[in-house]
Amino acid sequence: MLVRSVKSLLVAVFSLSLLVSPLLLSAQPEGDKPGEGVHQAEAHGAKEEKKLDPAKTIIEHVSDGHEFHFAEINGHGISIPLPIILYSPEKGFTSFMSSEFHHGAEAHEGYVWVTDHWREHNKELGELKGADGKYVYANEKIYALGADGKPDVNAKVYDFSITRNAAQVILSVILLILIMTNIARKYKKGYGHTSAPKGFQNAVEPVITFVRDDVAKANLGHSYEKYMPLLLTIFFFILINNLIGLVPGSANVTGNIAFTAILGIIAFIVILFSSNKHFWGHIFNPPVPLGVKPILIPVEIMGIFTKPFALIIRLFANMISGHVIILAFICLIFIFGAMNTVLAYGTSPFFIAMAVFIYVIEILVAFLQAYIFCNLTAVFIGQAFEGGHDHDDVPGHGDPVVV
Repeated sequence: MLVRSVKSLLVAVFSLSLLVSPLLLSAQPEGDKPGEGVHQAEAHGAKEEKKLDPAKTIIEHVSDGHEFHFAEINGHGISIPLPIILYSPEKGFTSFMSSEFHHGAEAHEGYVWVTDHWREHNKELGELKGADGKYVYANEKIYALGADGKPDVNAKVYDFSITRNAAQVILSVILLILIMTNIARKYKKGYGHTSAPKGFQNAVEPVITFVRDDVAKANLGHSYEKYMPLLLTIFFFILINNLIGLVPGSANVTGNIAFTAILGIIAFIVILFSSNKHFWGHIFNPPVPLGVKPILIPVEIMGIFTKPFALIIRLFANMISGHVIILAFICLIFIFGAMNTVLAYGTSPFFIAMAVFIYVIEILVAFLQAYIFCNLTAVFIGQAFEGGHDHDDVPGHGDPVVV
């Protein structure tokens, strides 16, 4: 019923937009032909308005950076600078705050941070292109300045800076440790054992119980206890980063392939160390006819690597896609505004409503993706130590069969 209602609402909104947009486009004052105002402004020496590049804007918001950028008012950015830590064989270690770059507009201590601001202030340098048609200087990268005052692309600069993603991971780790140690302290005092859980402990305990009963026990059988610290850490670490990433101005850490790759590699290592001879026997000697073995063995070997790869890509794709969709709806307001002001005011409520709707869905996805990653990790570990028919650790083995 809900799906039908949403579909009907979307059909109605788009139908109304198709009917109203021609009227809005024709609502310009007479004499203001398309492009006429721009030519008049150029004739009077007015400053040309900067055009919006939706793809570039979205990529900047979902990618890493050297500052937490919140807004820009009258050309002045509102942001929180982060530490810049650089090393070059010529200068050694250098450290300072990213605010010294003034959003990339100025050089500092012989280094320059190539950004859009830097390209605007150094147009003769920022427009340089190589033989392949691409800019010589990569965007969002720090270069050492040469003797001619230009960024030296050949100079070795090792960047150990605390970027936006790194700072947020450190923050999430601190929050996770503080929350969990506080809850553990309450359990030590007897809350949750001799009396009812207290405060935030009351909200976290059902989640821990859920992971234990529906994830660990269901997939790992009698061996669930030794994997509980790993599964709980994975679940809450992903969850807290997912939720922080929904705060405007923060970094989308779980939408970074490097972050999800590390989690996938950790899961991969645990899976391999949890395996036994039955697991490897199934890989290199699958129970199939002899003629099928040469085909199935490479598939089984590939399956060892596709499992963590699936964990990595699933989390990354789901968490970055929601942010991209929200930013796309916001950018549509400005795109329509460039076409016609009235059209922008007419469609902006719909785009804002859709952005808020996706944002609410993203809160649900934050919990869902933490559960999926945790659950699939438990499933793959369970498959790794699954043995023969007499193996006691196999979930369900030894239980009475109900006919």
